[in-house]
Amino acid sequence: FQRNRKGGDRMKDSEIIELYFERNEEAIEKTSEKYGAYCKTVAENILKNPEDSEECLSSALFVLWKYFG
Repeated sequence: FQRNRKGGDRMKDSEIIELYFERNEEAIEKTSEKYGAYCKTVAENILKNPEDSEECLSSALFVLWKYFG
């Protein structure tokens, strides 16, 4: 684990990837914790719609889950 700026623990990318390979649903949670806000901001800047941005993020997480399956 890495310590983030707010003092919380963050998993390394390699640890998150390992969760995907193990088919551990915690992988989605950890990915969202680490990258969700950034990805949602990018999506909102492109789509200009919060609901569409949230759906885009959910779709991206689903694609990751399927990719490692």
